[in-house]
Amino acid sequence: MKVLYKTQATATGGRTGSAATSDGAFKVTLVTPKELGGPGGEGNNPEQLFASGYSACFLGALKFVAGQQKVKIADDSTVTADVGIGARDDGTGFGLDVALAISLPGVERTVAEDLVARAHIVCPYSHATRNGLDVRLTIV
Repeated sequence: MKVLYKTQATATGGRTGSAATSDGAFKVTLVTPKELGGPGGEGNNPEQLFASGYSACFLGALKFVAGQQKVKIADDSTVTADVGIGARDDGTGFGLDVALAISLPGVERTVAEDLVARAHIVCPYSHATRNGLDVRLTIV
């Protein structure tokens, strides 16, 4: 694979700590949610960051495949990622639960379904999770 862009981030303190990119463009305070035994409060967690990244990336993939198909995607189109974390059924660690809700106003449903299927192939987040995570896709 020819890498077109690369970034680097470092986390300190784990789920309750901080993370930042090496170029200084992004810095976040990490706080473990109360539901996972942490203090909760101000800050973000890895699941929020994953949900934000996946939703943005999937919408980008949708725009890419729509362009290939000569389909106009409205500016108010959205992808909402619901990301959960919990103990895996096999008891050996933790797993993620992911669902994407895709809104493509003005796009005929059959066309939207085709674009979503194509985007799920193109999106690098979808590709990276393909064999270890069941991502549910819903057009809303």
